[in-house]
Amino acid sequence: MMAGSGRSTAVGGPARHHPVMLSEVIQALEPKDGAIVIDGTFGAGGYTKAILDSADCKVIAIDRDPDAIVEGAPLAALFGGRLMLVNARYSDMDAIAAALGLEAVDGVALDLGVSSMQLDRSERGFSFMKDAPLDMRMGKDGPTAADIVNTLSEKELAGIIGRLGEERRARAIAKAIVKRRAEKPIETTGELAEIVARVVGRKWDETKHPATRTFQALRLYLNEELEELAKGLAAAERLLKAGGRLVVVTFHSLEDRIAKRFFASRSAPPPKGSRHLPEQGRAAPAPSFRLLNRRPLEPNQREIAENPRARSARLRAAERTEAPSHPLDLAALGVP
Repeated sequence: MMAGSGRSTAVGGPARHHPVMLSEVIQALEPKDGAIVIDGTFGAGGYTKAILDSADCKVIAIDRDPDAIVEGAPLAALFGGRLMLVNARYSDMDAIAAALGLEAVDGVALDLGVSSMQLDRSERGFSFMKDAPLDMRMGKDGPTAADIVNTLSEKELAGIIGRLGEERRARAIAKAIVKRRAEKPIETTGELAEIVARVVGRKWDETKHPATRTFQALRLYLNEELEELAKGLAAAERLLKAGGRLVVVTFHSLEDRIAKRFFASRSAPPPKGSRHLPEQGRAAPAPSFRLLNRRPLEPNQREIAENPRARSARLRAAERTEAPSHPLDLAALGVP
């Protein structure tokens, strides 16, 4: 997520494009001359530019948003053959690397969530700060958020808003959505935000609009973001060479929980066997990562003051070992 200053919420508001925890990301990633690094969430290119500036390395920058790739062309021209832009999902990074003839890379950076570039463009439908078509598609393909709120059942909507938005009034919001769409389809961000505000209450501050959790839930569901994260982490595990670094910046509890469980499961030593269960230790896989920080790093107060959207950021990082990759278990990682 590219973050900015000024009035903002978790789902919208004007912003300048500042990469969150940039120095911490580069320090954890530790790019070296000759390295190949994947920026799985290119956005406005803040991390990519810093990586390329920090060492004579190459970056494969991936983004599912075609606008990000088009607007990244000047940066690619600036760095010549050192930057390659790819319009794809970052969960496909190992397939992308293989297509380029690469068996392994030296680093992977993932900066999760919706970008400020997407938030600030009202026509993309991620923000309710301006009334716009209810879209929310990161890749500009497939069903829109309007399709979701106008077609799913009340039970399905309540489940999505409750699980992915962690919204306590999920059932009431879903009921209100279904009642309203029976009169006319819900087509804009303003219409949906108004429906939710009537249920939750209109009082809000600079950090939390009453519709924030509902918009988050719909965005996560529509773009399959949590499943994408789990698959992306597993792809990075397969692709990184021994000594390679994986750096992940999350922005809410559901993302961070998946990243935390992934790193914990990949860094835990196998359980020791005993005379009663001598094979116990042999059954568990060896650690595929070594943690670089036991607890997640958080932005300092100066960055938060300058950039309110950074306040919820958490950075986790680890170094790849020589052990084989672990099998991916979405349920174990907490993917709803």
